[in-house]
Amino acid sequence: MQQQAFPVSVDEVLTTLAAHDYVCDRRLATALFLALRLERPLFLEGEAGVGKTELAKTLAAVLSAPLIRLQCYEGLDIAQAAYEWNVGRQLVSIRLAEALHDADRSHLERSLYSRDMLIERPLLAALSSPVRPVLLIDELDRADEPFEAFLLEVLAENQITIPELGAIRAQRPPYVIVTSNRTREIHDALKRRCLYHWVDFPDAERELEIVRRRVPGIDQVLSQQVVAFVQRMRGVDLFKQPGVAETIDWTNALVALDRMRLDPDSVRDTLGVLLKYQEDIERMQGGEAQRILDEVRAAIGGA
Repeated sequence: MQQQAFPVSVDEVLTTLAAHDYVCDRRLATALFLALRLERPLFLEGEAGVGKTELAKTLAAVLSAPLIRLQCYEGLDIAQAAYEWNVGRQLVSIRLAEALHDADRSHLERSLYSRDMLIERPLLAALSSPVRPVLLIDELDRADEPFEAFLLEVLAENQITIPELGAIRAQRPPYVIVTSNRTREIHDALKRRCLYHWVDFPDAERELEIVRRRVPGIDQVLSQQVVAFVQRMRGVDLFKQPGVAETIDWTNALVALDRMRLDPDSVRDTLGVLLKYQEDIERMQGGEAQRILDEVRAAIGGA
């Protein structure tokens, strides 16, 4: 895979990402540019669905780099995240040595804990990759707090220390993006090793551009109504605000239903695309959806 050089300015970051249908503001583009230029991990926090994971995917496409993704979850440990020993292969080596009456114990121990006996998981695979990859450590807030301590060496030194082998260090550090939905606070020690950026919901103009790029051919009025509706919905006290991902999903759903304009029935029947909690759906069905729809129609028209 022939890798592309990363953009040489913030403006080029903006235009290059936009060419891959990722529309971001200048602050995020600046954070990404600095992370690339300074070879520092980029820590992205924000609500779910605002484009944090998508940025890593787009960066991999821009750089023609492999994307190595570590999806975090409760109970994640080193064996799933970094490496584990190939126990089956080790047992075969032991039995083979016994069958051949190999009495060189030191040689056997060295072979049992050699590099070839390691099974690479995402972190070690990223550090060992012959092609500089994009390493996405996704939703770190879902992992247990002790796991963060293990990541400090990876993020600061671009290496993993394996007791039986020593340190395995990347020849060139991977491009690292760490994301968090902030369901819990991430320790300051980890944040200090990264550049930080809060990814907020986009304003109406940028969200409209995102929708039109991701749903090409959509009716102009429908796209305006969808974005205006979602923007107003985020002002309602909901358990989970709809993200950009939900806006795109809702737009695709309306197009699939051959809707050209928003109407009360379409909104009511498709709220489950936008909202993921029954309490939020019930609140919107209790009159909030109609109120917002009336405001959208008054502002944009197309009824």
